[in-house]
Amino acid sequence: MTDVSTPTIWKITKGHSPVVAAAIHDGHHVREEVSRILALTEAERLREEDPFTAIWTEVAETRIIGSHSRFEVDLNRPREKAVYIKPEDAWGLHVWKERPDEQLIRRSLAGYDAFYSEVRSLLTDVAQHFKHFVVFDLHSYNHRREGPSAPPADAEGNPEVNIGTGNMDRQKWGPLIQRFMEDLRNFDFMGRHLDVRENIKFRGGQFARWIHESFPNSGCAIAIEFKKFFMDEWTGEPDMMKINTIQ
Repeated sequence: MTDVSTPTIWKITKGHSPVVAAAIHDGHHVREEVSRILALTEAERLREEDPFTAIWTEVAETRIIGSHSRFEVDLNRPREKAVYIKPEDAWGLHVWKERPDEQLIRRSLAGYDAFYSEVRSLLTDVAQHFKHFVVFDLHSYNHRREGPSAPPADAEGNPEVNIGTGNMDRQKWGPLIQRFMEDLRNFDFMGRHLDVRENIKFRGGQFARWIHESFPNSGCAIAIEFKKFFMDEWTGEPDMMKINTIQ
């Protein structure tokens, strides 16, 4: 149970399937006490969040969606780094008007702890029912960091879909990963095929690492990072046709 004083920063939908879809960076909301001292605008926050990824979780019966912003607490970072303090924690951004006090940080981390406790319970149930399970750990990333009118980042180092497998037992889960990547590459995406590669831009974050450490014999978490070719990362405007086609 979550303590009444701990903010619930996620939403879970429980189904009956060994496939779980998660969009833990989809959230944009922040607590009022956090909002008061944030130096970032909503647009600046949104640029580094993963909007619209929650839509893709609908591919699974069981879904985990972050409802609060990563600028409140980042569920994909180790606990000691989950609250951004310095610019180097957050892409060089000056996140705060004033440094958050220890009480605020503790309240943010209480949400982090409650999230991982709830997900542990959920995945334990899934493992008991199905023996093995797969988590689609859905994210998105920016590729126009130089500005809205600047050229996008080089496609060679920025695949449209980056599959992060750096913290899993690749030998154990290799056949599943290969099949998954082949299916993605063969998918007819609006008359063409997507550029899908492994461990080019990202190797997977704390959420996937925690799943593999907590469920080493039963859980496979695939970190799936979509380049934001499905939206304008500077205005936040989505291309719903592309988003729905990806789904």
